[in-house]
Amino acid sequence: MSEKQQKASAYWKENVKYLFILLAIWFAVSYGAGILFKDALNQFHMGGFPLGFWFAQQGSIYMFVILIFVYVRLMNKLDKKYGYDKE
Repeated sequence: MSEKQQKASAYWKENVKYLFILLAIWFAVSYGAGILFKDALNQFHMGGFPLGFWFAQQGSIYMFVILIFVYVRLMNKLDKKYGYDKE
C-alpha cells in the first residue's frame, strides 16, 4: 500500500469515527431526551413547555443543526491535518 493510500485510509477512518460519535450524540439527545427520559425531564419547563416535550419537538432539531457545524469544523481540521485543504 502506498503512502498516499495509507493517508487516505487514515483520513476516512478518522472521518467515520467523527460521524459515529456525532450521530451517537444526536441519537442520545433525540431518543434519550425525547423518549426515554421525557418523564424526568418534564418536571422542568422551557419556553412554557415541558422539557421532554421540547426535546422531542425542537431540541433534537437544534442539536442536529449544531452538530452539522461541529462536523464542518472537525472536517476542516481533519483536512488540514492530512493536507487535503490545499487541493
